[in-house]
Amino acid sequence: MTHKPITLVAIVVTYNRLHQLQITLPALRDQAVDHIVVVDNASTDATPRWLADQTCARVHVLSLPTNTGGAGGFEAGMAYARDHLSPDWVVLMDDDARPEAGAMARFRDDLPTLETGFPDLGVVVASVFYPNGTLCEMNRPSRNPFWHPRLFARTLLRGTRSGFHLTDADFAPDAPAIPIDVASFVGYFVNARAWEKAGLPEGGLFIYGDDVLYSLRLRRAGFAMAFTPAIRFVHDCGTMGDGFVYRPLWKIYYHCRNGVDIARQAAGPLIFPAALVYYTLIWWRRGRHCTGDERRLYYRLMRMGLRDGLMGRRGRAPAVHDLAQALAAPAPKA
Repeated sequence: MTHKPITLVAIVVTYNRLHQLQITLPALRDQAVDHIVVVDNASTDATPRWLADQTCARVHVLSLPTNTGGAGGFEAGMAYARDHLSPDWVVLMDDDARPEAGAMARFRDDLPTLETGFPDLGVVVASVFYPNGTLCEMNRPSRNPFWHPRLFARTLLRGTRSGFHLTDADFAPDAPAIPIDVASFVGYFVNARAWEKAGLPEGGLFIYGDDVLYSLRLRRAGFAMAFTPAIRFVHDCGTMGDGFVYRPLWKIYYHCRNGVDIARQAAGPLIFPAALVYYTLIWWRRGRHCTGDERRLYYRLMRMGLRDGLMGRRGRAPAVHDLAQALAAPAPKA
């Protein structure tokens, strides 16, 4: 059977990580993608100059006037692709993430089977690994425990995210594609019908949670989400330290602020208060991996995030960055 060819656009969001972009962009040029959109989030390093020298006709550079974070970058990149390139599918990734050789060709080859097995397919999610070959925990897909009673009970019993996240066995190269509810924006393929019906990701979140909330929105809109381990990405990231504590610490503010809405959207209005208590306990426990002034800063940023999340605030929070910088700076000499 002959299948209609698709137009696939890769979208990369970058900010001040030229050394990573110089690896990711060439890797994408070697992949079976029709266009590559690089969203430069107002980088202040040599990124703009390097991008200006790119001559590949498939590469489109979208330079934003201000840093809108990963969330704003993905929203802008998808809008550009929608308005100028008319893709059937887009695939999202950070500047420090890239597909393994042949991953995009594998996606094209597997898509007809995935569409048969998953009616109303809106999202296909790749497996993500660190450069050393181990699973990238921050990109481990999951199901929403509040939509699956057995998963909900298992999560309560275990008291950890392992109750609803995919297991290591699900990542075996020959494992079948399985349905999921939530994934990160690394190796995240989105069908045009999905954004036509449910819109684009929420750019105002700045960083963290935009992928989770977008996933939940697409699932609520009736689209299936398939995780396929045979399509593999590498993520050369170093954001998380011990105990899932984000580095630098100011990131915990956005994690908690946007996490309030994740709890609301995942659990629904009736269970939301209990869900928020559960999430808050998890965040509080992670703070114990910090010590001294760093622990105090962690909990202060966490409280600020919870407050602003409950108030529905969005966008970049300059006061948070100023606070983190001031407390991290060495005390002046007498």
